Amino acid sequence: MHLDVRDLKTFYYRSALGRAAQKAIRDQVVEYWPEAKGQTVVGYGFAVPLLRPYLGDARRIVGLMPGPQGVMPWPAGQKNVSVLSEEVNWPLDTGSVDKLVLLHGLETSEHPTALLEECFRVLGPGGKALFIVPNRAGLWSRSDRTPFGFGRPYSLMQLESQLKMHHFLPERHRAALFAPPSSKRFWLRTAPVWEKTGRKISSYLAGGVLIVEATKQIQAPTRPGLPVAFKRPLGVFEGIRKPKGRPVGEGI
Repeated sequence: MHLDVRDLKTFYYRSALGRAAQKAIRDQVVEYWPEAKGQTVVGYGFAVPLLRPYLGDARRIVGLMPGPQGVMPWPAGQKNVSVLSEEVNWPLDTGSVDKLVLLHGLETSEHPTALLEECFRVLGPGGKALFIVPNRAGLWSRSDRTPFGFGRPYSLMQLESQLKMHHFLPERHRAALFAPPSSKRFWLRTAPVWEKTGRKISSYLAGGVLIVEATKQIQAPTRPGLPVAFKRPLGVFEGIRKPKGRPVGEGI
C-alpha cells in the first residue's frame, strides 16, 4: 500500500520530526556517496529529499514516484525532475543509471519482485543502489505516526537475502533514526546525539530504518562453441610404450 504524496510531503517538509528524519537519513546517504559528478542519479518512491546534495554536479537527476502514491513537482523553485511512473515499467533506458535510491518504495510495493527486477534493469554495469526500508527491530516501524509505520518492515537478513535473489551484491549496511519517533522538543533537540551514539552501539538493531548499499552483479557470458585453450597438451597416451619391431613393409 503506497502512501499519498501529500502526506509524505507534509511529514518531510512541514513537520519538525519529518525534517529531522530527512536530515538523519540524507547524512547517511552522503556518507555513502559524497558526490555524483557527471552521473545519472535516480530516486524511486519518495526519495527526492535525499537527492538534493547531487543537484549541483550530477549529469542527470530523476525522481520517480509511483502512480498509486502520486507525484509532486521537485525541487521547488527549479526545473522539475520528478516523474509519475508505473511501479514496474520505468521510463528509463536499460543500463542508464549510475546511482539509485529507494525510499518508501520497496516496503510499500505490491510487486516487490518485479520492482527489484526493474531496479536491476536500469542500473548500468557497476551501478550502485541504496535500499532504505523500515527496520523490523526498530521503534519507527511500530508507530503509524510516521511513514515508516506502513508497509512491510525488514530485518537486515531478510533484505539482503531478497537482494541476492535478484542478483544484487550487498556490500555495506548501516542504520539511521535512533531517536524515538516523537515530536517532543527533547527528542528533536537531542536527535543528532542519538544518531551519533546509535551508530557506535549498533549498525542496525536499534535504528528506525535500514540502509543497504548493493551493486549490480553481471553474469559472465556463456555461449556454445567457445574455444578452450590448454596450457599443455593432454597426455592421453602417456605411459604407452612404442611398439617394437620393424615398420610394416620394411625388408620386403
